[in-house]
Amino acid sequence: MRTSAYVLLADPAFLAESVGAYYDRVDRIVLSYDETATSWTGTPLPVEECLAIVEALDTDGKCVQMPGRYARLEHDPLDNDTHQRQQALHAASEGADWVLQLDTDEVMLDAAQFFRSLGRAEATGASALHYPSRWLYSRVAPGRFLEASSRYWRPVASYPGPLAVRAGSRLVQSRQADAPLYRVDLRPWNTDPAHHHETLVHEVVRQDSAVLHYSWVRDHDTIRRKFGWSGHASDYSKPRVYEQWARRQTRPWRTVLTSPLRRRDWYRLSSAPDTVGGFS
Repeated sequence: MRTSAYVLLADPAFLAESVGAYYDRVDRIVLSYDETATSWTGTPLPVEECLAIVEALDTDGKCVQMPGRYARLEHDPLDNDTHQRQQALHAASEGADWVLQLDTDEVMLDAAQFFRSLGRAEATGASALHYPSRWLYSRVAPGRFLEASSRYWRPVASYPGPLAVRAGSRLVQSRQADAPLYRVDLRPWNTDPAHHHETLVHEVVRQDSAVLHYSWVRDHDTIRRKFGWSGHASDYSKPRVYEQWARRQTRPWRTVLTSPLRRRDWYRLSSAPDTVGGFS
């Protein structure tokens, strides 16, 4: 089974750890970035910093640069997101059976398990792999994070999109693909509040084999910039989103203990590797 990957170069914080986790297991990695270093919303991106990080880890010459014009400001940011991913997926599909589509703030904890699951997806005839991510909301102490959970603090999976798709797949929005899924979860039933409880689960893995999604684990200045360049900028740029994030980070125990009282946005305190993203 031949595998490749594509990477959207925009966010350097966890880039080295993200790509490094699967680098030895893929044949080729397409690096997609806007040639003017401009985001989907028109803000500047640290593309040169990202290119330098990848150059340092690309010891086997697997990475292929694919610059383009993706800051089409007359289009909706999510349409730009989908357009760039589709172009990158098309390029990464050449000579491959499957293409990984992890964002650069997603880090595999157990690459061996991920690729075993991908092999099972291949064997069942599926066209996309839903593999669980654990969504980290903020870092509150060395090695300690607020993590999305069930109402009563059990670990849950999130699925921002298939983390691998068959070569030549067509994306419908961002990473989403209208294709037969092989679903991996943390329990024998669906744990993602965003999906119906009857969603079929094909395989169960331990929580320490999930992908860690360091989505909003940033310092205050960086999180504001990230909210501005995101495809969801119209929602994330509302002042209350940042204010709520900052407040919960300052008062983590209160955030955790009051989770059962909220209708949504439930969190637990968890441990996670603390050497990524420049933390020490």
